[in-house]
Amino acid sequence: MSDPYLWLKFIHILAIISWMAGLLYLPRLFVYHVDAEIGSRQSETFKVMERRLMKAITTPAMIVSVITGLWLGFMAGWWSSGWLHAKTLLVVFLLASHIYLARVVKIFARDANTRPGRWYRIINEVPTVLMIGIVFFVVMKPFG
Repeated sequence: MSDPYLWLKFIHILAIISWMAGLLYLPRLFVYHVDAEIGSRQSETFKVMERRLMKAITTPAMIVSVITGLWLGFMAGWWSSGWLHAKTLLVVFLLASHIYLARVVKIFARDANTRPGRWYRIINEVPTVLMIGIVFFVVMKPFG
């Protein structure tokens, strides 16, 4: 039970679950926030929820996920494996999605959103599709 690799993997998986929860929940908040009248109590509540979710959960979980993921890759010697290159590319897209959602949090905070709820419903699917690809590469380990 003292295997450092397993503990690191445990932390990595918990961080990924937390990161994904934030990436999947934020766009849903945006869908509802779009319908809230600017300046209303509801709109202000959404702003607090979005900011706290991003700053207290999603971003710290992303940082821990990336650090532990890199560490695991080095510990296991997988950096020459093709599957890890493919997974890493999808993680880069997931990071881009995170950055985009962080920008949207700031846009809503300024009451400057111009996108409809439908846009955020579509955006909500991006992390899901990336997650499916990432899990595929981790579990199936195609191309070595």
